[in-house]
Amino acid sequence: MVLATKQYFKINEISKENSLFSRMRVTIETAFYGNNVEIITSPKEAYKLAKNSPGTIVTSWKVYRPELLGLDKDTKVLLFNDGAVTGRYAAGRRIIGDPNIDNKKYEEIVREAVYNSRHKKMYHGISFTGLSKEFMVKNHLLIPEGHENLLYNWLLNFQYLSLEYEKMYNESHIFNEGDIYVFADPDWKHPDYPLGLAIFDPQHNCAAILGMRYFGEFKKGTLTLAWSIANRNGYASCHGGLKRLKNEKTDFVAAFFGLSGSGKSTLTHAKHKNYDVTILHDDAFIISTKDLSSIALEPSYFDKTADYPTSKEDNKYLLTIQNCGATMDENGNIVPIMEDIRNGNGRAIKSKLWSPNRVNKIDSKINAIFWLMKDPTLPPIVKIENPVLSSTMGALLTTKRTSAEKLDDGVDPNALVFEPYANPFRTYPLSEDYQKFKLLFEKGVEGYILNTGYFLDKKIPKELTISLVEKVVEGSLKWYKWFGDFYITRIEGFEPDMNDINYIQSLKESFKRRIEFVKTKEVENSGKDKLPEEVLKILEELISNI
Repeated sequence: MVLATKQYFKINEISKENSLFSRMRVTIETAFYGNNVEIITSPKEAYKLAKNSPGTIVTSWKVYRPELLGLDKDTKVLLFNDGAVTGRYAAGRRIIGDPNIDNKKYEEIVREAVYNSRHKKMYHGISFTGLSKEFMVKNHLLIPEGHENLLYNWLLNFQYLSLEYEKMYNESHIFNEGDIYVFADPDWKHPDYPLGLAIFDPQHNCAAILGMRYFGEFKKGTLTLAWSIANRNGYASCHGGLKRLKNEKTDFVAAFFGLSGSGKSTLTHAKHKNYDVTILHDDAFIISTKDLSSIALEPSYFDKTADYPTSKEDNKYLLTIQNCGATMDENGNIVPIMEDIRNGNGRAIKSKLWSPNRVNKIDSKINAIFWLMKDPTLPPIVKIENPVLSSTMGALLTTKRTSAEKLDDGVDPNALVFEPYANPFRTYPLSEDYQKFKLLFEKGVEGYILNTGYFLDKKIPKELTISLVEKVVEGSLKWYKWFGDFYITRIEGFEPDMNDINYIQSLKESFKRRIEFVKTKEVENSGKDKLPEEVLKILEELISNI
């Protein structure tokens, strides 16, 4: 049986010579065949389990058009809440094969975790990442009884095994890659890791998520492995949003890269009255470095509930809710309390029906990439006229932390930080992303920076940002050289004063911090994420040109 990724092997392929196997891979996959495992492949089955799982709140809200989502009629929106931790814990990630990582130590931890799961009933969920024949990967999740809501959310977030998608998968492009296998035990405890561990072996498409309950760990953990597969097979892996704007004059594809809270989803889903808008996705996709087409990796949306009051119309597209309160309305119905009243980072899975203009692949070539930053020295929009500099600014994407992350004590949540390509889930060397995006810019993709925070002490309204994107699509902006290969346009109230000594000093300091970040990557983690010398060179030239 030949499938896109390998779940089955010929007898003569099952040996230590097969590069698809590793100690971690074999340990994790073996757990899926225990006599305590039950396979769950449909959202219908998972819903029944989640509905009856202890602590689940069955709200009075009905799922909109459930028959289009693999669910039964009268399926209700389920609410389930975690405890103290309601965000991703980046400090708990470990990558097998990284410098300074003791592979043997983490292999032993996972073997022990698997052994201790034998007295539990375990559920084996199966789904797909990638929604086009050109790129589809089969995912497997193993999770204990008692965590049915995580299983249900995972099957809703990724593509379940419908007849349509099984047929597509059987006809899809074949990769020399194994299926993705994720072993999970949210009840796991270890005195050295009180907030849990997420251990990845990306070369062998497997992971163990231990002691973590927040669904974002499962979503991004699965995507981490899918992005690694895409990177090895000629795609730029993207944590961002992508849309197509089309009218009689224009056919324009734009991508937006930024961390949670930067405006990525807002810009992706923004409506434009003069264009037919088609949305690929607002969080996870890949771009072909060969033909510049784009493919969505997931059907659903995992969005914050902070900006969606209980009365908002868009809530009709919700499937499940996490880390929000509940109360009763005047008719005695159980309804969610949104807007992050219970805790920060309330979340919900929204169905694909939220975007009526949604597609899974865009064949048209991507035209522009917008790096979304929060850097008070930058005006609302900057055009970059150099592939090296365009990719460099993506590698040095500046932002601020959000409530979507669980930070260790002592970490300043308000400090400016760098998150290369807005993707904290990369497992391969940073230089590989740098070269992939540089290639896109060399092939004619335009590069821009959008400051979605403050310019000095003045907030940049989202309406201004959206209008600037529209003007880029129209080609109606007049660009003026700023410094180096940066160009800006005149926007009243947001013009950099290049005669202001204090501003010039702040601008230089901002780029000096970028240089410092590049230099830390040369030594941090034994230089795994060292960037090419041309990055440092172009930054130094920029500062001399300010």
